[in-house]
Amino acid sequence: MEVLKVSAKSLPKSVAGALASVLRGNDSVEIQAIGAGAVNQAIKAIAISRGFIAPNGIDLVVIPAFSEINIDGQARTAIKFIIEPK
Repeated sequence: MEVLKVSAKSLPKSVAGALASVLRGNDSVEIQAIGAGAVNQAIKAIAISRGFIAPNGIDLVVIPAFSEINIDGQARTAIKFIIEPK
């Protein structure tokens, strides 16, 4: 499963394009976001990518979850979104 990392400065349309591209080639993708701004950008990207792939007859299922990741030796809690075609 491919992992896309989203920050508060990520452009939702760019992330959406990457997400749509990965979904066309794979079964699922994971988006990781740390912080409210990053989660906001990730949700926008998911909504935009749904519009990109809907004309192909593909709908999305999004499963949110928590994830513990290490950044510079510190444990951080991230929100991960597992996205699968329906």
